[in-house]
Order: sequence, then structure tokens, then C-alpha cells
Amino acid sequence: MSTPALAISPRTVIEAFLPQQGAASMREILDTANAVGLDDHPVRLAVRRLIAAGEVTQTGRGRHGEIHLTESGRRRLAGDRLALGLAFAQDDGRMPWDGRWHLISVTVPETRRALRDGLRRSLRELGAAPLSTSLYVSAHDLADLATPDLPEHLVLAVATELNVHGVTDSREIAALLWPAAPVLAGYAAMDEVLRWAQQHPLGTEQDAVVVQLFLAEALEQAMRVDPLLPPELRQDAWMPADARHTWRRCWERAGAALPGDVLYRGWLVAD
Repeated sequence: MSTPALAISPRTVIEAFLPQQGAASMREILDTANAVGLDDHPVRLAVRRLIAAGEVTQTGRGRHGEIHLTESGRRRLAGDRLALGLAFAQDDGRMPWDGRWHLISVTVPETRRALRDGLRRSLRELGAAPLSTSLYVSAHDLADLATPDLPEHLVLAVATELNVHGVTDSREIAALLWPAAPVLAGYAAMDEVLRWAQQHPLGTEQDAVVVQLFLAEALEQAMRVDPLLPPELRQDAWMPADARHTWRRCWERAGAALPGDVLYRGWLVAD
């Protein structure tokens, strides 16, 4: 079976090799990027962007260099891993919904528009849905994740009942605020990678690492549009949950061909 059409981003390769603590070898990053069809130049550009954003630092030059996460970069990646852990916990039935809606109002004056827009964007990226201007709702408590250092700009409330334009049933509210179609489309696009990963030979360690990189990119793209609602708010036999179960089996199959955690060292979510 031919390699999936999915394009792996340079950033995916870089972040896969960044351990929670310690350094990542540029030689290892670039050699692996080459194995998945990426030239050195876009990878080096991506590293420079991460440095400019204050998320990594670099010591040494070229393939002899190393990169390290900054505290800012570590926090961002920790948020990504938290989302993955939430998805797996919900898939396994370890995090049932408590029936509470979390309401978040952003209260930032017009004179600080950039801050206000940034907070709104953060809430949307965390899966909250807008109810009205500056008022958002989530089935999860997002306050500490959205603004860990800016609590003075939020008004928070918790509700066990919600009426959204006359809709009061929880699943119907979820369907209205978080339509299923874009989420299902995202995971359907992952299917090609899953079928390939289940069959691809794992004759070398590099084969296994390449499989895991395709899996990482496919899941990242699928989860980008997934608000990770509790299963109680989605239809029965929810396809994305099944896809993630298959993903985990594929990841473990590739991981069994490696001497240890090569990618996402210190970040992997325990089952």
C-alpha cells in the first residue's frame, strides 16, 4: 500500500522529537524529516519560527545543533497533550459528563481589543462555543486553561439547565452549537492513514517512526476541529471515538518495533 497522501508538517516532526525535559538533536529531526519527504530548508525555517515565538532555544549549528523547549513552549505542548488525554479518557469511559454547562464571559474594555480578541480565540480553540457577543459555553471547565494569568477578565458561571433559542435538550444543544459534520469529516480524512498504518511493514526502526509521524499528523489535523464533547452529548457509536481507538492500536503496533519512546518522550499519555 502506497504512502498516504497526507503531508506531514515540519512543525509536527520538530515537536515529535522535543522531550518534556532535555534536548532534541537537529540531526535526528532532519534525518527523520527527510525520510517523510521534507527537505532541510522548511524544517530549519520552522525551527526559526519557534525560536522567534519564544517556544524553543537552539545551541550549536546545523545538524550538530540541539533545540530545547522554553517554559512557554512547554506550556503550549502540555495543553495539546491535555486535550489528547481528555479524548482518550472520554473514549474509555473514565471521564463521564457531570451534566454541567460552564459559561464564560470575556470582560475586556474596547481599548484592549487585542487582549479581548486573543481571549476569545483561545476559548474557541479550546472548544467553547459562542452564545452571544463575548459569552461562551463549554461542557468542560476551561477557565484555567484559557486565561491562567488573567482571571480578572472572566466572569464564570455553572448551569445544569440551558435554553439556547428554545432548545433545552443537551444533545440537541450540542448539535446546534457544535455541529457533527465538520468533526466527522476530519476523522474520515484520517481513515487512509489508519488503513496504511495497520499494514505497513515495520522492518526497521525508521519504518516505525515514519508510521508514528503519519499517525501524529493525521490525529492532530482531525482534533483541530474537534471540541471533544463528552460522549453523552454525541450520538451513540460516535465514529471519532472508534477512529481514536484504532489510532491507538496502530501507534502501539509501531511502538512495539522501537526500543523505547522515540517520539514525544515524556509526553505520551498512559492508557
